[in-house]
Amino acid sequence: MYFPSWLSQLYSGLSRPIRRTTQPIWGSLSRSLVLSSQRRNPEFSSFVVRTNTCGELRSSHLGQEVTLCGWIQYRRQNTFLVLRDFHGLVQVIIPQDESAASVRKILCEAPMESVVQVSGTVISRPAGQENPKMPTGEIEIKVKTAELLNACKKLPFEIKDFMKKTEALRLQYRYLDLRSFQMQYNLRLRSQMVMKMREYLCNLHGFVDIETPTLFKRTPGGAKEFLVPSREPGKFYSLPQSPQQFKQLLMVGGLDRYFQVARCYRDEGSRPDRQPEFTQIDIEMSFVDQTGIQSLIEGLLQYSWPNDKDPVVVPFPSMTFAEALATYGTDKPDTRFGMKIIDISDVFRNTEIGFLQDALSKPHGTVKAIRIPEGAKYLKRKDIESIRKFSADHFDQEILPVFLNTNRNWNSPVTNGTQEEDVVLLTAGEHNKACSLLGKLRLECADLLETRGVVLRDPTLFSFLWVVDFPLFLPKEENPRELESAHHPFTAPHPSDIHLLYTEPKKVRSQHYDLVLNGNEIGGGSIRIHNAELQRHILATLLKEDVKLLSHMLQALDYGAPPHGGIALGLDRLICLVTGSPSIRDVIAFPKSFRGHDLMSNTPDSIPSEELKPYHIQVSWPTDSKAAKAH
Repeated sequence: MYFPSWLSQLYSGLSRPIRRTTQPIWGSLSRSLVLSSQRRNPEFSSFVVRTNTCGELRSSHLGQEVTLCGWIQYRRQNTFLVLRDFHGLVQVIIPQDESAASVRKILCEAPMESVVQVSGTVISRPAGQENPKMPTGEIEIKVKTAELLNACKKLPFEIKDFMKKTEALRLQYRYLDLRSFQMQYNLRLRSQMVMKMREYLCNLHGFVDIETPTLFKRTPGGAKEFLVPSREPGKFYSLPQSPQQFKQLLMVGGLDRYFQVARCYRDEGSRPDRQPEFTQIDIEMSFVDQTGIQSLIEGLLQYSWPNDKDPVVVPFPSMTFAEALATYGTDKPDTRFGMKIIDISDVFRNTEIGFLQDALSKPHGTVKAIRIPEGAKYLKRKDIESIRKFSADHFDQEILPVFLNTNRNWNSPVTNGTQEEDVVLLTAGEHNKACSLLGKLRLECADLLETRGVVLRDPTLFSFLWVVDFPLFLPKEENPRELESAHHPFTAPHPSDIHLLYTEPKKVRSQHYDLVLNGNEIGGGSIRIHNAELQRHILATLLKEDVKLLSHMLQALDYGAPPHGGIALGLDRLICLVTGSPSIRDVIAFPKSFRGHDLMSNTPDSIPSEELKPYHIQVSWPTDSKAAKAH
C-alpha cells in the first residue's frame, strides 16, 4: 500500500516490531498479555464502500478498477477535477462523450467541496502532463460512474492551508477547518504518538491503563476548579485539575505502575494559550526515585517520537532551579540559544553610577547583564526605549544599555567574545528580581532579532532539559508571610532538607522535577510523601490547610503506602511543539477560544431557571451586565 509522504511518515512506525513479552504477569493472565511481533500497515479501505483511498494510487495500479470517495477540491474547464480525502489527492478525468452525459453532469455541476463517489480505471497521464509534486501525479482516473453523495453550499472560507482565516472563523466552523492538510496532519500525528506511548508503557514496561473519576471533590491549593452542582442542597462536585490523588491511591492499592491519557480541567479564566480542558499523559510508579522517572520519560519520548523528526538523544541534560534562574532568568529556559545572564557585581563595587551603587549596598543586591549579539545593528532606538519602559513598568527596575567598543579594555566577563556591534543590557537589584527581568528581556530581544532576519532558535531543534531541586514552598503573593506549595502539597521534601521543615521551611528543596522543551514546560512531577505524619504536618502546620478535605489520603498513607512518584506530560503542549503549531488550539480537534468559549456551539450557554431548581441554585445577575438586561 502506498501513502503520501506525510502519512507514510506517520504510519511507518507501526511496522516496527516490538520484542515479544515472555515474563508471566500473575500466572494465567500472561497468555492474554503476550504480544505478537507481527505488524503491518493499516488497511484504510476495510469495511467501507471505496476500494482505495485517493492518495495511495500509483503507476503500479494501472489498469485496476477502483472506487473512490472524497471531496471535490478543484475543477478545471469541466475536463478534470481533483478529488481529495484524508489520504491525499487524485486527478479524475471528466468523460466528454455523450454516452456518459449523466456522469459528466454530476461532476461538472457539483459545487466545490461536494462529496462524490466515482468508479473507474487507473490510467497513465499523457506524456508531459505528469505532476511530480503530487504523489499520485503519474496517474489519473478514467471515470465510468459517479454519484453525488452530498452537495456543498457556499463555504465561509476555502479549504486551503494558504488561505488567511481568522481564528474565530476557524473555530466557528471547526468541522470545515478540520479538512485542512495541517489539521489532518496534527491530529493524526497526535494519535500516532499516543498509540506509541501506550505501546511503550503498557506492552513493554507493564503499566496498567486505568480511568479515574471526573466527578470528585475540591482539592486544597493549586488552580481553581470547575464546580458541578449535585441534587443535594449546597453540595458540589469538582472537576479534577489532575488525577493526582487517585494515582497515589492506586499505588497504595498495589497497582504498582499506572498510566492514563487523562482529561483535566482548570478554571483559569481568559488565558491566551491555555485551555479549560486539556489532556495529560499521567504516570505513577511505586518503589521509584527521581532518576527512574526521568529515565522512563526519556525512553517514552524517544520511542514515540515521530519518524519525520530528528531522533531524540538521551539522557536529557539537567539543571537546578537555582542555576536556571541565575543563568536564564526563568525555571523553563530555552537552551537553543545563548545570551545567558552574567553576574558582574564585582566590576561595579566602586562605581559612581547611582542606581548600581544603591543596589549593591542592599542585601542580595547584584549587578547582572546579558549580551545581545549585533544588537547595535538590529535594535532600533524605539526598541531600547520600549525595553527600558517595560523594565520600569513591570519590574520597577532600571536598564542600562551599553554599546560596546571592543577596542576598549573592559575587564569584565560579559565582554568575553563580544563583537563590535554587540549591546549589553545591564540592571541591578535583588538577585531573583534582576534575573527574572533579564530573563524576560532575553526572550524579548530574541523575538526582535528574529523578526529582523537573525536565526537564534532553530525551529527544527528540540532542546530538552530537566529542571530539578525546586523550592518546596513559596511565599503567598497576597500574604508573603504564609506559604504555599511550589508544586502541590503531596510533593516530598529533599532528603537532605527534611530537618529544615521544622526550623526554616522556606529553605527546603523538593523532589519536584520539570521537563522543559524549547522554553516550554511540557511535564512536571515529583516523588510523593508516603508518610501520613509528614503529610499531615505539611498540610496543617505549614500550609494551614483543612486536613478534613484530605482525610481519605491521610488515612490511606497510614495503611502501608509504598514509596512512589510520578509525572504528567502536557500532551497538547508537546504536540504543539512537535508540529511547530502557533497555538495548542491547532492540535486539539474541538478547542475552546482564549476566553473559554466554544464558538461553534455557542458554549457556555444559559439554563432555564426551572432546570436549576433540582440543584437548589439560582443565578445572581450583575446589575450592569448585558445578561441581566436580556433577562
